[in-house]
Amino acid sequence: MLTAIAILTGVFMAFAIGANDVANGMATAVGARAITVRQAALIAAFLEFLGAVMFGATVTKTIASGIVSIDHIQDPNKVIIGAISALVAATAWVLLATYYAMPVSTTHSIIGGMVGFGLVSGGARVIYWDKLWKIVLSWFVSPVVGGVLSFIVFKILAWTMLHREHPLKAAKKVAPLMIGFTFFLISFLFSLKTLKKGYAESMRYGLIFFFVVTLVSWLLVRRFSTSDKVNDEYNAVEQIFRRVQVLTSAYVCFSHGANDVANAVGPVALIMLINRTHSTSVGSVEIPKFVLFLGGLGIALGVLLYGYKVMQTIGHDITELNNTRGFSIDFGTATTVLLSSIFGFPISTTHTVVGAVTGVGLARGIEVVNIDVLKDILISWFVTVPFSAGASALTYLALTSMMHF
Repeated sequence: MLTAIAILTGVFMAFAIGANDVANGMATAVGARAITVRQAALIAAFLEFLGAVMFGATVTKTIASGIVSIDHIQDPNKVIIGAISALVAATAWVLLATYYAMPVSTTHSIIGGMVGFGLVSGGARVIYWDKLWKIVLSWFVSPVVGGVLSFIVFKILAWTMLHREHPLKAAKKVAPLMIGFTFFLISFLFSLKTLKKGYAESMRYGLIFFFVVTLVSWLLVRRFSTSDKVNDEYNAVEQIFRRVQVLTSAYVCFSHGANDVANAVGPVALIMLINRTHSTSVGSVEIPKFVLFLGGLGIALGVLLYGYKVMQTIGHDITELNNTRGFSIDFGTATTVLLSSIFGFPISTTHTVVGAVTGVGLARGIEVVNIDVLKDILISWFVTVPFSAGASALTYLALTSMMHF
């Protein structure tokens, strides 16, 4: 029965992840009108599901994400109840945040859930506080780095293309290099994070993509005709980056499905393993294929049925976006995630995207950034871990009391 409850809760968590986190990939494309909300939901649902099923198994999750030591618990059933409590708490918080259209970190939500269960089952000594402080630090580092990089990229685009006398003529020289470098970043990152390849092999894949994509982009961009009207040239430049933005957004969704499905089904796999071995000393947990399938399905349903709310916040409410701004955001986000992977820093993609959107807004002036929306988002970030921890602790105490452990 506990396993069945765990699987059901894991699917609900996957639904919540799809509803909230899809904005990381598709919000900028929707905000820049590269695609519609309906198109974004369909593309994201398909790619999230595909990423989860194809590559989700390569993402092994250490128990409690290395945040909580469970060696103090002798009864395997208590670990199972703890994992269920963490899932219930994280799901409740992410769905509540989604209802209010607030983008929050689903990874930090499940970590908060594990911390709550750890505190009531073993006290403060079982929490790896040094790792938790790194996560708290990432609340500040992620948006700042993402914002700075996106600010710089947008300024480069403005200086090299948009502010030139003939924007399209300049774009034909600059755009292929920018597009090629973007695909270098995302292929390098995908190889490193999702396929678990080494730095040298990932770099090789990245360079191959860079040269191929730069050449193809150069050949395609040449087809755009110039005009004497500067406005027509601006529109042509936006058209170039519209196509690129759809591709970069699709990558983020595919990668997210592969990497973050474990937030929902990792605890489920842990519960199934403990049930099978009757031991809490299980180390790293591999996720079975059918569990990945259910997780991918949950994420896809979350995207389709509820993903539009957070997409509206990131894509429209913080600042107005177009395709060059959206490209700058995707570029800044991908670079930040890449750097964090290299240095082993646990950042949140959600926080990075919000910072990147804000950075692009600030590049045009603080008056075009909705400070009230940003304030609400920041409050939701600070509430994430305490809320999930508290809800998890209460759920754990209630379940252990009901089952007389």
